[in-house]
Amino acid sequence: MFEIVEYTRHPFTITTDPARIQIDRVCKFLAQSYWANKRNRSTIIKSIQHSLCFSLFHEQTQIGFARFITDGATFAYLCDVFIDEAYRGNELGKWLVQCVLQHPDVATVRRFLLVTKDAHGLYRQFGFEALQEPERYMEIFREQ
Repeated sequence: MFEIVEYTRHPFTITTDPARIQIDRVCKFLAQSYWANKRNRSTIIKSIQHSLCFSLFHEQTQIGFARFITDGATFAYLCDVFIDEAYRGNELGKWLVQCVLQHPDVATVRRFLLVTKDAHGLYRQFGFEALQEPERYMEIFREQ
């Protein structure tokens, strides 16, 4: 459904090839995150299957991940972004976000959203800002 692309910055690679996702590593990290620690494995797998996913590798080991929920034309929601703690501080998060935003299936999308508790500085560098009209947004939130 989505175009498979690959970006390389030796010894690191970012790919959108769903066959390369190391599900166990992604599930383990998300289980330790503040935003997805209550998601069960089957929910994580289903969410991956229905998203445009980006896997960051150091050689053959997955060390990062991000995914878009998108229609590819008008809306994209960026979520589940992580870099393994052992690799943080090497600007890999910046590189991952840069690659995510230039992917051909979302490069011309009109509206991007994300939710973050502590990475505002990272995302501001790429044009994300606080909602202009937060009173227009509504949600249904269900604990999982």
